[in-house]
Amino acid sequence: MSTGKTLLALALSALLPAGAACAANTDTIIYCSEASPESFNPQIASSGPTFVASSQVLYNRLINFDPVKNTPVPSLAESWTISPDGKTYTFTLRKGVKFNSNKFFKPTRDFNADDVIFSVMRQKDPKHPYHNVSQGNYEYFNDVGLDKLIQEVKKIDDTHVQFVLSEPNAAFLADWGMDFASILSAEYADAMLKKGTPENVDTWPIGTGPYVLQQYKVDSQIRYLANPNYWDGAVPTKHLIFSITPNVETRLAKLQTNECQIIPAPSPVQFDVIKKNKDLTLHTVDALNVGYLAFNTEKKPFDNVLVRQALNYATDKKAIVNAVFLGSGTVAKSPIPPNMMGFNKDLQDYGYDPEKAKALLKQAGLEQGAEVTLWSMPVQRPYNPNSRRIAEMIQSDWAKVGIKAKIVSYEWGEYLSGMRKGEHNSALFGWMSDNGDPDNFADVLLGCDSIKTGSNAARWCDKGYDDLVQKAKLTSDPAARAKLYGQAQEIFYQQAPWIALANGKTFYATRSNITGYSVSLMGSDFSKAKVN
Repeated sequence: MSTGKTLLALALSALLPAGAACAANTDTIIYCSEASPESFNPQIASSGPTFVASSQVLYNRLINFDPVKNTPVPSLAESWTISPDGKTYTFTLRKGVKFNSNKFFKPTRDFNADDVIFSVMRQKDPKHPYHNVSQGNYEYFNDVGLDKLIQEVKKIDDTHVQFVLSEPNAAFLADWGMDFASILSAEYADAMLKKGTPENVDTWPIGTGPYVLQQYKVDSQIRYLANPNYWDGAVPTKHLIFSITPNVETRLAKLQTNECQIIPAPSPVQFDVIKKNKDLTLHTVDALNVGYLAFNTEKKPFDNVLVRQALNYATDKKAIVNAVFLGSGTVAKSPIPPNMMGFNKDLQDYGYDPEKAKALLKQAGLEQGAEVTLWSMPVQRPYNPNSRRIAEMIQSDWAKVGIKAKIVSYEWGEYLSGMRKGEHNSALFGWMSDNGDPDNFADVLLGCDSIKTGSNAARWCDKGYDDLVQKAKLTSDPAARAKLYGQAQEIFYQQAPWIALANGKTFYATRSNITGYSVSLMGSDFSKAKVN
């Protein structure tokens, strides 16, 4: 992380005019970002702020998602076909798409199949010359199982590329709209490898997206220039600036004074302030997410299902959602969001019942109680707008049944790393959909293989559950898939590897004169944003 930040802090050319970051004009939009990016290559990152600053500004993917239906639609791929056995996908690529350039490199050709193959094989093949560049950690690619699923990527010709899979996979197409699937320039990569500076591909990026990276000052500011050759139409705003502002109160203050025109994730307690200001607009997006507390089932006392069930009963989820979400969320009972295919609407939930919790703890041999640690996220998310407050309410609930929880927190990068390694005892976390498919929740968050990749924070492996979600991936019929996920959720309920806490809505706020900016399943889209 620190090495990446040092490299990223290298300033790119040509600063904007003096004062441009202080007040916007019609050719400048300033976005108050929550954090600095880990990298400008989304393949080697895992945080939302990184994806907004990289894949959603600088790159494109083979497919996009319809913002209403959440179904795949063309992007860099104009169309695709799937073989009858579901194991071969052939993409027809868009012609005439230009890559951006920087001071190190100017492309000599348009986007083609070589760029797709490079972007895939760098992540898949440990022997690829770029695999270990910038520490070579491809968490998302591995989390969704593409390292094993993809057998071969073939170039048919410049405008056709074919994927051969080891088995059918109903989520495969949707995976190619995810941030890690951004398409990088193979020609640029070859040139940097010959120069002995392959890391430039990640720190001085070249993509096909609506903006070009101009300058980065670590923990301060990112400046972008509009791509004059953007394939998807003219970009109306010439200058895009990210003002890195981790504090939620400071973000709102900057929005109020027009130092920023867009802010992500305002706190629920700020909603009324925004609504009452005629110069500001609060936007709401129905999201696909879940916030939860994961029990580390490899550690005592959470290796005992009775303890996990007990603390589900001991936690007053309704009170938490009412106090913290302030109307921006609903109580969750499943790892799959309620507005997603496969959600089991008939699934039972654990009601708040401290006496039942005490009885189960006595049955588990913990009548005298126990001491545990509870990790609290240092950031706010739609699925958890105030992690410290939620942790304190859980701490209070558990104390009533004899479980003493010590709340701890870490810097976000350290928090993520520690969870992936299983260092936590119990931890607050959550997930926002990357591709609109239930596999992105049911398998990525709770599948047995996801313990190795680190995305299964509960470190829970149940063969019955895992068999069902793996079978669901092989099933193309939506009704049959939904039934399998429904059965898997019954096992989740019985085994209680989590306390499923809440499903939150996504909120963002803008100055009222900003149009064209949107947030959807794919994240933030600045390509049509402008100041009126």
